[in-house]
Amino acid sequence: MSDALFQSDLTSVELIHRGKVRDVYRIDAERLLVVASDRLSAFDVILPDPVPGKGRILTQVSNFWFEKTAHIIENHILDVPLTDVLTKAEAAQVEGRAVVVRSLNALPVEAVVRGYIIGSGWKEYQASGEVCGIRLPDGLQLADKLPEPIFTPATKAAVGDHDENISFEQVIELIGRDLAEQVRDATLKIYAFASEHARQRGIIIADTKFEFGTDKDGKLYIIDEMLTPDSSRFWPADTYRPGISPPSFDKQFVRDYLETLDWNKTAPGPHVPEDVRRKTAEKYQEAFDRLTAE
Repeated sequence: MSDALFQSDLTSVELIHRGKVRDVYRIDAERLLVVASDRLSAFDVILPDPVPGKGRILTQVSNFWFEKTAHIIENHILDVPLTDVLTKAEAAQVEGRAVVVRSLNALPVEAVVRGYIIGSGWKEYQASGEVCGIRLPDGLQLADKLPEPIFTPATKAAVGDHDENISFEQVIELIGRDLAEQVRDATLKIYAFASEHARQRGIIIADTKFEFGTDKDGKLYIIDEMLTPDSSRFWPADTYRPGISPPSFDKQFVRDYLETLDWNKTAPGPHVPEDVRRKTAEKYQEAFDRLTAE
């Protein structure tokens, strides 16, 4: 587990942000470099132990989906070799886990779509019968499939803080009606397309979240990551049944371990045993292999 990249260290470009997983560098006024590290976060806390290879898998999964969904919405990826913007040594350090992207204005909203009731949506439903102001049928069980996918946005919290579910009306207040409707419609279209692709490969996408940004002319792009094991719940279709929290191909494996600890889900995060991290890496790899199989 010693070959993990906890954080990148590039000097030929300017570091402007370190997120939970990604390091973002400024190349010039028009372009950024995004590096997916092997950092692991859970409950919005960065854990001290990385998962080797995780960043490369996340990058490959995102790039796969960006290409697959380009007919629905444009994305931020630019076809620029790393060696055009980095030294050879630095390009080698981040090979397979870094992409050159458009510099866009990120919207202050997490675009979440749910096809099944689980996680924070389940807790909200139990308390009120609603999720993000959307009334759901009575009597749903944990992990039930919803009558149709729903757009359930959230705030974008700073590193270490927790995202909070908000209503569509609050999204309109934040970014305006026209942009809010574009984000909602694109989110639901992408989910419908990706869910069908995944289902044919034995994976249920229970929910996922996207991020969007605009250029100087107000054109909307999808940015950051896309339909990865970090941003989605992937369930094996052959063992799925309502009423229980299904096993998954994402970091739920880590969350389940952390739930056994006496930890208040605030920083600093606890150490995660090597076997848990290795099994997490295997889950990520299996998800990638299944999703990209043709």
